[in-house]
Amino acid sequence: MSDSSSLSFSESLTAHNRRKFYERHRSFAVLIILILFLAPFAGLYVTGLLGSMVGVVLSVIAYYLVPPLRRMFGC
Repeated sequence: MSDSSSLSFSESLTAHNRRKFYERHRSFAVLIILILFLAPFAGLYVTGLLGSMVGVVLSVIAYYLVPPLRRMFGC
């Protein structure tokens, strides 16, 4: 694999690169786990079943997009 700074956006979405990112950034891994579990419940509490489904979708999107977005913004 190439260096993480030279990865394209689509390459950074692969399972291997995502796993490497979360292994190096444990705090983000914990944050994403909390989002994955709490977002559907928050949506259910706020708006009912539709909110719960939106919470699931948003948490999955966050899981996939946090590594490349963090790299793009240099955070």
